[in-house]
Amino acid sequence: MPATKIHDAVTVVLLHEDHIFMLRRQQALKAFPGYWAFPGGKVDQSDQTDTEHLGPWGSAFDNNLMHALARELHEELGLSLNQLFDDGDVIDLKKIGQALTPPIIPVRFNTHFFRLRLKRRPNVQLALSESAECDWAPAEDWLRQFRDGQMLLAPPTLGSLRLFESGADTASGNAQMEDVDRDGVPLIESINGVRQFYVRSNTLPPAAHTSAFLLGDMDRHRVLVDPSPCDETELERLLSATQAFGFQEIFLTHHHPDHYQFADQIARSLNVPIGLSADSEQRIRAERGDDFFDGITIKHYAEGDVLTYWLGRPIKILSVPGHDEGQLALMPQDKSWCIVSDLFQGIGTVVIAKPEGHMGRYFQSLQRIIDLNPRAVYPSHGMGQGGTNRLQETLRHRQMREQQVEQLYASGQSIDQMLSQIYQGVDARLLPLARMNIESHLDKLREEGRVSA
Repeated sequence: MPATKIHDAVTVVLLHEDHIFMLRRQQALKAFPGYWAFPGGKVDQSDQTDTEHLGPWGSAFDNNLMHALARELHEELGLSLNQLFDDGDVIDLKKIGQALTPPIIPVRFNTHFFRLRLKRRPNVQLALSESAECDWAPAEDWLRQFRDGQMLLAPPTLGSLRLFESGADTASGNAQMEDVDRDGVPLIESINGVRQFYVRSNTLPPAAHTSAFLLGDMDRHRVLVDPSPCDETELERLLSATQAFGFQEIFLTHHHPDHYQFADQIARSLNVPIGLSADSEQRIRAERGDDFFDGITIKHYAEGDVLTYWLGRPIKILSVPGHDEGQLALMPQDKSWCIVSDLFQGIGTVVIAKPEGHMGRYFQSLQRIIDLNPRAVYPSHGMGQGGTNRLQETLRHRQMREQQVEQLYASGQSIDQMLSQIYQGVDARLLPLARMNIESHLDKLREEGRVSA
């Protein structure tokens, strides 16, 4: 796989007295949708050719970064950095750290963190195309919201807030990623108590990881969701990364191998049960044999059951068939987040394959989570997202594809002809999977009487 290009970016912590300015990014954005963040963004080509004069403050730092910082403040907040300096509203501007997005994220940034201390709060004109809301609050208040599970934060943003809470807001402070690489397995906790381990797995390209979630309050029953390391080495890394927390159960969202590989070995070695739907157990036994579950206690879960507790709130089971008939999702009672498994992909496309897949029920499951409207959703392959925008996009895309299949079928085209027309330019290795989706669309259309049998 070719190396991912790393983009330079800037972000600025606006500080007035002890209050920090933060904004919540719009859910439709591609990068960190729905996350709370500081103003900033990628260094553009225009920043490298910008000849606009920067005041004396600009010469202290890299010219490209300063032009990007000034541009982002103007675009996102309607602020002129030069004007703030000219009006005497700036106490100082300092660089407080740097953070590099880890390789597990498809789009990587080398982000330079600055702190801008102000004598008074400026009048902000929020660009609603990028941000949904904003506010000023002390670091401890922002962190209180995070600890209550009410905020999505990227690790360096969380690290910066902790830096300010501790009072270490000097140039020697550093907003590096924290706890991202734990014993070789990246761990990201974008919502407090939802620990997401990015485990290398034998999944379908372009994805290379299946997230293993560790859920459950530390004084309660803790559960490891979908452990599926690709080999013995990754298995050892996962066990090493999770041993500091411990867990008393393994939970499988569904029966596909990239969600349960080595789950039996982990369960036996730690003497913990495996929880899953009855349908998933039957399918795993059919594929792997009864020996897979030898010596392991099985716990069946169904709609409405409580798996464990998150911040004192029950995590309930939701039945979401379609991609897999026995697929289960997890959501706390207050709908702060939902682990949707393979309802959508942060990387790649969901395959609806027979016999376990059913396009009609897949549509229904997507719509169900959209209607429940959790504040954040986590796919098994990719990062957490604020809101249900990606689920809505996925449903709209499937509906559009269904219309294409219906029209092409009505015009007399075969599945192979549809495949070559609909999926032009797609990696040839993925075409058999694309064909499965076309077949599932046709099955749904036949069931609904929209095409002939």
